[in-house]
Amino acid sequence: MVGESEQQQVVLVTGPSGAGRSTCISILEDLGFEAIDNLPLSFIPRLLSAEHGPRPLALGVDVRTRDFSAAALTETLDDLTMIPGLDVRLLYLDARQEVLIRRYSETRRRHPLAPTESVQTGIERERLLLDDLRARVDILLDTSDLTPHDLRAQLTDWFVTEGGDAVPLAVSVQSFSYKRGLPAGVDMVFDCRFLRNPHWDADLRPRDGRDPEVGAYVQADPRFPAFLQRLSDLATFLLPAYRDEGKAYFAIGLGCTGGKHRSVYTAEKLANALELDGWRVSIRHRELERRTGPDVSARGTDQR
Repeated sequence: MVGESEQQQVVLVTGPSGAGRSTCISILEDLGFEAIDNLPLSFIPRLLSAEHGPRPLALGVDVRTRDFSAAALTETLDDLTMIPGLDVRLLYLDARQEVLIRRYSETRRRHPLAPTESVQTGIERERLLLDDLRARVDILLDTSDLTPHDLRAQLTDWFVTEGGDAVPLAVSVQSFSYKRGLPAGVDMVFDCRFLRNPHWDADLRPRDGRDPEVGAYVQADPRFPAFLQRLSDLATFLLPAYRDEGKAYFAIGLGCTGGKHRSVYTAEKLANALELDGWRVSIRHRELERRTGPDVSARGTDQR
């Protein structure tokens, strides 16, 4: 259920072509938003100055939108903030340049700003056009490493609540391999590579950190209990402060060499501790998903 309040929620979705704006609009529509894509900017204030509807509204705008520019969109945002009864946010989807190029290559589409030139030329032009918008962004999502499933999970964390209350702080705990780099969008990162490594045990090597014997092996490291306790204490100390500042989503990354044993076990234990403390927690194991497919599990129900 999408949260309701006295104000109508309006989300303007933008970002470079290929970053997932159309997918995002479709997901928001599934979540209960009324979705309108590529409405001319000059029409938006007129649309919203009328009587507000009961449903939240998602508006897609990008370089294909008539009269689009960063200055025009910024002016539109300023106009909307002057309309009583609106809660307006700018959601910006981004992706690394090589990812955008790959996506265009896969779809064989031409870039709207370089229809007769290279995709790279169009992407560079678009980035220059959009650069000034980043200062006005309320929510920035990097979709470089996100599947549509992952994007849905993140949008759900941002915009969906139970009972129509304000959006609570959603916590994501993610394990990863340093070999493949940091996950996109994490707020805090902790290195688990100092812990005993089950990789060097031939019986444990093919298993992962969810296996009880792997967990017992990591747990037997005399440094692990104090490490987990300090992690839990730090998270439970900081999360209320981030929530009180209005942050809706907080991601904690835990990394090890292969992203299979130590980081997975630590992420499971930290997620359990935060869940017991009443936080709404989802957990992802990035490297395990590469083998088995995405499985973002939601944990906890208290909207603290």
